Amino acid sequence: MTYTSERTPGVPGVPDPQATQVLPVTTLKPTVTPVTSGPAGTPGTPSGTPRTPDAVPPAPPGPPVTPSLEDRAIGALVGAAVGDALGGPVEGRTPEEIVKRHGGPVEGIVGPFHDDWRTARPLAPYHKGDGHVTDDTLMTHALVRVYESVRDHLDAYDIADHLVPDLIGTPRWIPELEAEALPLQRIFLAEKWIVARLHYGHADPREAGVGNIVNCGAAMYMAPVGVVNAGNPDRAYAEALDIAGAHQSSYGREAAGVFAAAVAAAFVPEATPSSVVVQALRLAKDGTRAAIEAVCEAAAAVDDPASAGVALRAAVAPFDTVGPDYRNPSLGARRPSRLHSVEELPIALGMLLVGRGDYRTTVLGSVNYGRDCDSIATMSGALAGALRGASAVPDEWSREVARASRLDLQAPGAALATVAREIFTRDRARARTHEQAFTAISAIPAMTEAGAR
Repeated sequence: MTYTSERTPGVPGVPDPQATQVLPVTTLKPTVTPVTSGPAGTPGTPSGTPRTPDAVPPAPPGPPVTPSLEDRAIGALVGAAVGDALGGPVEGRTPEEIVKRHGGPVEGIVGPFHDDWRTARPLAPYHKGDGHVTDDTLMTHALVRVYESVRDHLDAYDIADHLVPDLIGTPRWIPELEAEALPLQRIFLAEKWIVARLHYGHADPREAGVGNIVNCGAAMYMAPVGVVNAGNPDRAYAEALDIAGAHQSSYGREAAGVFAAAVAAAFVPEATPSSVVVQALRLAKDGTRAAIEAVCEAAAAVDDPASAGVALRAAVAPFDTVGPDYRNPSLGARRPSRLHSVEELPIALGMLLVGRGDYRTTVLGSVNYGRDCDSIATMSGALAGALRGASAVPDEWSREVARASRLDLQAPGAALATVAREIFTRDRARARTHEQAFTAISAIPAMTEAGAR
């Protein structure tokens, strides 16, 4: 598996984050792939496309179409939701259990792991499977609604002022409950923490995440932050860290920042899985960076995507506090640390490399990895969708997930793209105001010691 000639030391296949930077969107042009001629006697046809005597000559191929902002935004959020729905029914399972239950690896939308899902522990009473999204998507769409309301960059106070009221005050259709209910009644305990700390505890929003279990709960819904900061991973990283302060601390908060940055990097017109990883590595700190580095090194050595899970799990294991038994973590699990990382983000990035950005390969690899695979597939699906646009997500999956979950999967991405354009316009105006002020300030002659007297 090859990517670029510039490498990160010790990480084969990944460019050096210090040597490679994301270029401004305006400096990039789509790559034109020339069409090769077909067999002799069939001039002008693409290679491998036979031409019958009576066939109408195909239209001359044009350059590859670079997905638009809107297309990538829709691709990111649809990709995340479909990955979530595919991973939900096998969440918490081992690859061996998945193969035994389904007669092989999961290859699409499947039903619940247990037929008696209403009472089967540990997931009762949630109807996971059959195209139902989980709390990953519910939280993602809730954050989109906050952006639609504020229509500007967000911070931790916006989580207190907008996200919490949305979770506790507006009934919505909950696919896994097959009923309308408050989102608070579905989200996991680590997300209920936001409500307990902000609505009832009146904690400072910037510090409310301290004390929560450290997991991927904040990272799993940070794709919208990457969308509104499309092409600017540094800004996405900083904004996600601020937002996630209301929910998480330590490496859980760090994962939120790095995932948002990776999504933002995927929007650059000529972005690749490798360039996305470069930006993640450039910004990631401590154990999160080390875990991504180790997993990407393992991913570069994988030739068969079907066997990637074993190698990637071995690479991330030293940084994962949960341990080998996902359902029975040790007493030291999910505690703050500078040495550790959540498992989900490094694995999602590794699967993106293994799948070479192909949505189907990337997401199915994430799903069949098991463990917290709905969140892994949510993240990798968002990245693959952002890289290649909405058409990258198989239609048969997205249509069925939308139908089964009673959700318009495309509307949130389209709405977020509109908000992103508005925010960019505000950012430019703010930058001009700052430039004018700094120019005026810097024009004032420096006061010398003699002049001061």
